[in-house]
Amino acid sequence: MGDSAKSEGASKITKFWNGVKAEFKKITWPDKDALLKQSIAVVIISVVIGAIITILDFGLQYGVDFLTTFSL
Repeated sequence: MGDSAKSEGASKITKFWNGVKAEFKKITWPDKDALLKQSIAVVIISVVIGAIITILDFGLQYGVDFLTTFSL
């Protein structure tokens, strides 16, 4: 009973990894130029979004500080 369960488990693992290898063969990887352009685009967009978030954060912080220190 124990041997058949082990061989069945090993068979499932082998089938799984064979499936993984088959799927990896289907992947079309980008060439160097496309990869470089896409990487640069990701870095630029990340910096721009970071700058926007920083500006919004400072603006909201200034607004909240102004409202909390405002006295009538």
